[in-house]
Amino acid sequence: MKKRTFLKLSGIVGAGTLAGCSPLKTMAGAVSLGSFPYSLPALSYGFTELEPHIDAMTMEIHHDRHHAGYVKNLNAALEPALNLQSLSIEQLLATIKPEDAALRNNGGGHWNHTMFWQWLTPGSTQPGERLRTAIAQEWGSLEEFQKAFAKAASGQFGSGWAWLCKDEQGKLFITSTPNQDNPLMTKIIDKPGTPILGLDVWEHAYYLHYQNKRADYITAFWNVVIWDRVNALFG
Repeated sequence: MKKRTFLKLSGIVGAGTLAGCSPLKTMAGAVSLGSFPYSLPALSYGFTELEPHIDAMTMEIHHDRHHAGYVKNLNAALEPALNLQSLSIEQLLATIKPEDAALRNNGGGHWNHTMFWQWLTPGSTQPGERLRTAIAQEWGSLEEFQKAFAKAASGQFGSGWAWLCKDEQGKLFITSTPNQDNPLMTKIIDKPGTPILGLDVWEHAYYLHYQNKRADYITAFWNVVIWDRVNALFG
């Protein structure tokens, strides 16, 4: 990742170390995801508040078990890596190589989920004018963008994520990644970028409620997207 992209992302996500507080409560993104040791961020909404679109049991298991597991395993992987402990999570992700399995899976898992919680809200908002214009330039309309995003999400084989990103020039693009990879992993991803919206399509994110109907989960996702957050990340 080029320096100016990292600095802008850090400015959006904030500066400083997160310790026992939630980055989810600052809508404009004025809190950093921090550096080692990492902690599980609290949600800014209750487990039931995204229903019926995302059920309470899924939210509880997803946050309290899956995300907590990534945090625990990331800290364990970094314990002997003194040279990496001073890095922010964003800097860490940019250094990860394909063979760095523990850092790749758990560092990605922590960043992806921390951001995912920030993209959800009990009452969906709308894209801002600048973002809506940029989306229309790439896909023709918000509706066509949603179709393209859904195609990336449903087409991701097995576990992974779908992303709306911006590149170095601020141009929007859609991509998907397997497992817990994300577009910040510049040594792994073919087309790196800055994610401004992401959707978890691991089965643990939807299977209790939607079973194998991933498409229904993707459709429901739009009912709980907090576009104000996406607007802020777009800049």
